[in-house]
Amino acid sequence: VQLVESGGGLVQAGGSLRLSCTASVNIFDLYTMGWYRQAPGKQRELVARLTGDGRTEYEDSVKGRFTVSKDNAGNVVYLQMNDLKPEDTAVYHCNTLHIWGEGTQVTVFS
Repeated sequence: VQLVESGGGLVQAGGSLRLSCTASVNIFDLYTMGWYRQAPGKQRELVARLTGDGRTEYEDSVKGRFTVSKDNAGNVVYLQMNDLKPEDTAVYHCNTLHIWGEGTQVTVFS
């Protein structure tokens, strides 16, 4: 199984981006997945989690701003990011089981 992230970019503070994580098989209906981020000089942190049955969990700093969801086929998970802040700047990775994507860069400027 492979995971590929997309949708990152450069955005002004207050703007929005939608990240996608595409799996090579329909795996997200079966297993929990997570969106993680790693900023320069910082440890990787969990941003949002989505279980196979649709339950969600968010890191405190993104609650109310980020939303994780998946498509009906179960092989794409999205991270809708609104009201972005400079501190959201990081490389965002998706993960399920022991599998990690390469990441997509999100840069928020003020």
